[in-house]
Amino acid sequence: MADAGFTGGVSTTPLEAPPLPAPYPQIYWRGWPEVRDDFRRGLGLLLGIALAGVPAGLLWWLLAPKGVYRITDEGPVAVGLPVGELQAGADAVFVLVLLGLGLLVGAASWALRSRRGVGTLGVLAVGGSLASVVAWQLGELLRRPPSRADLADVGATVTTGLSLGSLPALAATSFAALLAYLICAMLAADDGLNRS
Repeated sequence: MADAGFTGGVSTTPLEAPPLPAPYPQIYWRGWPEVRDDFRRGLGLLLGIALAGVPAGLLWWLLAPKGVYRITDEGPVAVGLPVGELQAGADAVFVLVLLGLGLLVGAASWALRSRRGVGTLGVLAVGGSLASVVAWQLGELLRRPPSRADLADVGATVTTGLSLGSLPALAATSFAALLAYLICAMLAADDGLNRS
Protein backbone atom coordinates (compact mmCIF):
# COMPACT_ATOMS: atom_id res chain seq x y z
CA MET A 1 0.00 0.00 0.00
CA ALA A 2 1.35 3.36 -1.00
CA ASP A 3 1.99 6.05 1.52
CA ALA A 4 -0.59 8.83 1.54
CA GLY A 5 2.07 11.47 1.00
CA PHE A 6 3.69 9.78 -2.00
CA THR A 7 2.29 9.29 -5.43
CA GLY A 8 4.40 7.25 -7.75
CA GLY A 9 7.52 7.88 -5.71
CA VAL A 10 7.07 11.67 -5.81
CA SER A 11 6.22 13.65 -2.70
CA THR A 12 2.95 15.55 -2.87
CA THR A 13 3.70 17.82 0.10
CA PRO A 14 4.44 21.37 -0.94
CA LEU A 15 8.15 22.26 -1.08
CA GLU A 16 9.43 25.15 0.99
CA ALA A 17 10.91 27.99 -0.99
CA PRO A 18 14.59 28.73 -0.33
CA PRO A 19 15.24 31.83 1.75
CA LEU A 20 15.60 34.99 -0.28
CA PRO A 21 18.96 36.72 -0.22
CA ALA A 22 19.29 40.04 1.60
CA PRO A 23 18.28 42.87 -0.72
CA TYR A 24 21.66 44.64 -0.40
CA PRO A 25 25.03 43.21 0.54
CA GLN A 26 26.84 44.54 3.57
CA ILE A 27 29.01 47.33 2.13
CA TYR A 28 30.12 48.99 5.37
CA TRP A 29 33.72 48.13 6.19
CA ARG A 30 33.97 47.31 9.88
CA GLY A 31 37.56 48.57 10.16
CA TRP A 32 36.73 52.31 10.02
CA PRO A 33 36.39 52.73 13.80
CA GLU A 34 39.84 51.20 14.25
CA VAL A 35 41.37 53.48 11.59
CA ARG A 36 39.75 56.56 13.16
CA ASP A 37 41.11 55.49 16.54
CA ASP A 38 44.58 55.05 15.03
CA PHE A 39 44.41 58.57 13.56
CA ARG A 40 43.21 60.05 16.84
CA ARG A 41 45.93 58.37 18.85
CA GLY A 42 48.48 59.16 16.15
CA LEU A 43 48.21 62.95 16.48
CA GLY A 44 51.11 63.01 18.95
CA LEU A 45 53.15 60.88 16.59
CA LEU A 46 52.27 63.24 13.73
CA LEU A 47 53.49 66.24 15.71
CA GLY A 48 56.68 64.41 16.70
CA ILE A 49 57.44 63.50 13.11
CA ALA A 50 56.83 67.07 11.95
CA LEU A 51 59.17 68.41 14.65
CA ALA A 52 61.84 65.94 13.54
CA GLY A 53 62.17 68.22 10.52
CA VAL A 54 64.03 70.74 12.72
CA PRO A 55 67.18 68.62 13.23
CA ALA A 56 66.94 67.51 9.59
CA GLY A 57 66.93 71.14 8.46
CA LEU A 58 69.91 71.90 10.69
CA LEU A 59 71.77 68.92 9.26
CA TRP A 60 71.01 70.03 5.70
CA TRP A 61 72.24 73.52 6.53
CA LEU A 62 75.50 72.13 7.95
CA LEU A 63 76.23 69.53 5.27
CA ALA A 64 75.07 71.21 2.05
CA PRO A 65 77.90 72.52 -0.13
CA LYS A 66 78.33 76.26 -0.35
CA GLY A 67 80.29 78.62 -2.50
CA VAL A 68 82.45 81.24 -0.77
CA TYR A 69 83.15 84.49 -2.61
CA ARG A 70 85.17 87.62 -1.83
CA ILE A 71 83.69 90.90 -3.04
CA THR A 72 86.13 92.94 -5.13
CA ASP A 73 85.81 96.08 -7.26
CA GLU A 74 85.25 93.85 -10.30
CA GLY A 75 82.60 91.76 -8.54
CA PRO A 76 82.49 88.49 -6.59
CA VAL A 77 85.55 86.25 -6.93
CA ALA A 78 85.54 82.62 -5.78
CA VAL A 79 87.73 81.88 -2.77
CA GLY A 80 89.61 78.63 -3.20
CA LEU A 81 88.20 76.14 -5.68
CA PRO A 82 84.68 77.03 -6.78
CA VAL A 83 82.15 74.36 -5.97
CA GLY A 84 80.57 73.10 -9.17
CA GLU A 85 76.91 72.13 -9.31
CA LEU A 86 76.02 73.68 -5.96
CA GLN A 87 72.29 73.23 -6.49
CA ALA A 88 72.57 69.54 -7.36
CA GLY A 89 74.81 68.98 -4.34
CA ALA A 90 72.43 70.78 -2.00
CA ASP A 91 69.47 68.78 -3.33
CA ALA A 92 71.36 65.49 -3.00
CA VAL A 93 72.30 66.22 0.61
CA PHE A 94 68.69 67.19 1.35
CA VAL A 95 67.34 63.93 -0.09
CA LEU A 96 69.88 61.82 1.81
CA VAL A 97 69.08 63.57 5.10
CA LEU A 98 65.34 63.09 4.54
CA LEU A 99 65.75 59.42 3.58
CA GLY A 100 67.68 58.80 6.80
CA LEU A 101 65.01 60.64 8.80
CA GLY A 102 62.26 58.64 7.13
CA LEU A 103 63.91 55.30 7.89
CA LEU A 104 64.32 56.28 11.54
CA VAL A 105 60.73 57.52 11.81
CA GLY A 106 59.30 54.39 10.17
CA ALA A 107 61.26 52.03 12.41
CA ALA A 108 60.42 54.06 15.53
CA SER A 109 56.73 54.05 14.59
CA TRP A 110 56.81 50.28 14.30
CA ALA A 111 58.34 50.10 17.79
CA LEU A 112 55.20 51.79 19.19
CA ARG A 113 53.23 48.55 19.46
CA SER A 114 49.90 50.13 20.35
CA ARG A 115 49.99 52.44 17.30
CA ARG A 116 50.30 49.78 14.61
CA GLY A 117 47.66 49.74 11.91
CA VAL A 118 46.37 51.31 8.73
CA GLY A 119 45.93 54.71 10.36
CA THR A 120 49.62 54.80 11.19
CA LEU A 121 50.44 54.67 7.48
CA GLY A 122 48.44 57.86 6.97
CA VAL A 123 50.16 59.48 9.94
CA LEU A 124 53.57 58.55 8.51
CA ALA A 125 52.71 59.94 5.08
CA VAL A 126 51.36 63.27 6.35
CA GLY A 127 53.95 63.63 9.13
CA GLY A 128 56.79 62.86 6.74
CA SER A 129 55.57 65.53 4.35
CA LEU A 130 55.35 68.07 7.17
CA ALA A 131 58.85 67.16 8.39
CA SER A 132 60.23 67.67 4.87
CA VAL A 133 58.64 71.11 4.59
CA VAL A 134 59.96 72.11 8.04
CA ALA A 135 63.50 70.97 7.11
CA TRP A 136 63.34 72.79 3.77
CA GLN A 137 62.14 76.09 5.22
CA LEU A 138 64.57 75.98 8.15
CA GLY A 139 67.58 75.28 5.92
CA GLU A 140 66.70 78.13 3.59
CA LEU A 141 66.07 80.45 6.53
CA LEU A 142 69.45 79.71 8.10
CA ARG A 143 71.45 80.24 4.92
CA ARG A 144 69.95 83.13 3.04
CA PRO A 145 71.57 84.39 -0.16
CA PRO A 146 73.69 87.54 0.19
CA SER A 147 71.80 90.82 0.01
CA ARG A 148 72.61 93.72 -2.34
CA ALA A 149 74.33 95.48 0.56
CA ASP A 150 76.53 92.40 1.13
CA LEU A 151 77.47 92.28 -2.55
CA ALA A 152 78.36 96.00 -2.53
CA ASP A 153 80.71 95.70 0.49
CA VAL A 154 84.15 95.46 -1.14
CA GLY A 155 86.49 93.17 0.78
CA ALA A 156 83.69 91.20 2.46
CA THR A 157 83.31 87.44 2.15
CA VAL A 158 79.89 86.03 1.29
CA THR A 159 78.51 82.52 0.88
CA THR A 160 75.85 81.33 -1.50
CA GLY A 161 72.38 80.81 -0.18
CA LEU A 162 70.71 77.45 0.32
CA SER A 163 67.65 76.59 -1.73
CA LEU A 164 65.83 73.49 -2.84
CA GLY A 165 65.81 73.11 -6.61
CA SER A 166 63.73 69.94 -6.82
CA LEU A 167 60.38 70.00 -5.02
CA PRO A 168 59.76 66.24 -5.50
CA ALA A 169 62.56 65.74 -2.96
CA LEU A 170 59.98 66.65 -0.31
CA ALA A 171 58.48 63.16 -0.69
CA ALA A 172 61.66 61.43 0.51
CA THR A 173 60.75 61.33 4.20
CA SER A 174 57.29 59.88 3.64
CA PHE A 175 58.61 57.33 1.15
CA ALA A 176 61.37 56.08 3.45
CA ALA A 177 59.11 56.04 6.53
CA LEU A 178 56.42 54.01 4.76
CA LEU A 179 59.03 51.67 3.30
CA ALA A 180 60.60 50.98 6.70
CA TYR A 181 57.19 50.48 8.33
CA LEU A 182 55.96 48.11 5.61
CA ILE A 183 59.16 46.06 5.73
CA CYS A 184 58.68 45.65 9.48
CA ALA A 185 55.05 44.64 8.88
CA MET A 186 56.07 42.04 6.28
CA LEU A 187 58.59 40.54 8.69
CA ALA A 188 56.06 40.29 11.53
CA ALA A 189 55.06 36.69 12.20
CA ASP A 190 51.71 37.66 13.70
CA ASP A 191 48.86 38.65 11.36
CA GLY A 192 47.68 41.07 14.04
CA LEU A 193 50.95 43.04 13.63
CA ASN A 194 51.94 42.10 17.18
CA ARG A 195 49.70 44.88 18.51
CA SER A 196 49.25 44.94 22.25
